[in-house]
Amino acid sequence: MQHLDLQVVRRALEWSTAGQRIWLCTVLTTYGSAPRAPGSLLAVSDDGQWIGSLSGGCVEEDFLERVAEGAFLDAINVVRYGEGDDPRSRVSLPCGGILDVLVEKFDADCDVQAHLRELESALLGQRRLIREVDLATGARSLFADREQGARIEREIDRVRIRIGAAQRLLLAGYSSVAQACAEFAVGLGFEVILCDPRDEVLEGVVLNGVEIRRQLPSVFIAEGGCHRDTAVVALTHDPRIDDLAMMEAVRTEAFYIGVMGSLQTSQKRFERLRRIGGLGEGELARIHAPIGLNLGSKTPSEIALAVLADILRIRSGIARDRL
Repeated sequence: MQHLDLQVVRRALEWSTAGQRIWLCTVLTTYGSAPRAPGSLLAVSDDGQWIGSLSGGCVEEDFLERVAEGAFLDAINVVRYGEGDDPRSRVSLPCGGILDVLVEKFDADCDVQAHLRELESALLGQRRLIREVDLATGARSLFADREQGARIEREIDRVRIRIGAAQRLLLAGYSSVAQACAEFAVGLGFEVILCDPRDEVLEGVVLNGVEIRRQLPSVFIAEGGCHRDTAVVALTHDPRIDDLAMMEAVRTEAFYIGVMGSLQTSQKRFERLRRIGGLGEGELARIHAPIGLNLGSKTPSEIALAVLADILRIRSGIARDRL
């Protein structure tokens, strides 16, 4: 899940609580070239406000025009965009792409708001859910997700959508590399959180779209700041921040844990973590150090690119020897 999807659900909840009818759109399937993956969300309010994305812009524009014209008044619709034969589609996607979109009309009531709050909790990593939608009636059900599987499972009369945590990047401490990482990660759809207790370091720092917490990252992690879709990276060269963050991160379900430093610096850090932190070899093996792919990076932006590339590699399940 992308952080944008969490923003969509939160905004939809705000609109519904304010008494507005909303339309929630979900990408069901894609064929050929498509800029957004199945499960991506877009929400539109009764007064024409919208948030989210289904494509590069052409689908959104067409959908908003049709809502303004009074379309999609049924509880449920499935619309095909692209080179299909759906008479309701007025858009051809570039490169011959096709996408199917589930459109749900939600009236402003307590049941809808309760449903959206459940989705918000799943996107925050508090639980994993399967959202089932009846394509004939629009009835919605939520079930605990205890298995791995495709993000979207589509049958003739229903769809099942897996809802998990929005991908999170936790930056343990601020540095010029952390700044570049934050900017890249926001563009990639991560929820980005920067933890650093040093007021003098954070003075004048502006990071659009990033939550800045003035506390030790190790404290934030220990208080439950990581879930299984979190990447934790330490990029300060300050052992007081980096080492403590590593000690806590390896006790979580974070899918990526990395710390910046040369090979020699990393070896010395591992020795400290063994001696002082009491970490075993299995825990140390979870730490990527030196961090990132070996791209010959020198500048902060180049190092940040290597870090994010390695995070994406791990998230996609690609071994280094396949690169």
